[in-house]
Amino acid sequence: QPPLVESGGGLVQPGGSLRLSCAASGFSLDYYVAGWFRQAPGKEREGVACMSSSGGRTKYADSVKGRFTISRDNAKNTVYLQMNNLKAEDTAVYYCAATEGRSVQGMCASGAGSMDYWGKGTLVTVSS
Repeated sequence: QPPLVESGGGLVQPGGSLRLSCAASGFSLDYYVAGWFRQAPGKEREGVACMSSSGGRTKYADSVKGRFTISRDNAKNTVYLQMNNLKAEDTAVYYCAATEGRSVQGMCASGAGSMDYWGKGTLVTVSS
């Protein structure tokens, strides 16, 4: 079992919603900063939303503020990304990641940088 497995991607119309999940196995997310990243065709991977291990601090990309919400359930060893009012420009492969020893700002600014764990990604397509 891979350490991080994303689910919940798919095809949705503009204005619609999706909820992504990222389940961790083989380690406890309790002590890790967790985040969601995305990579659209021809673009670099970017940080979308990151959350501290306790859930008390978050960081969002300006492009998703007010529309996306990151949350975590450490008891379920899972991180979520609720995406509302989706736009065509949100189309991308979404990856979750977990790492220790970073701030939420530092993690989200890392793009495709080194993390302790990466998932394999789930495709989100926003199209009518």
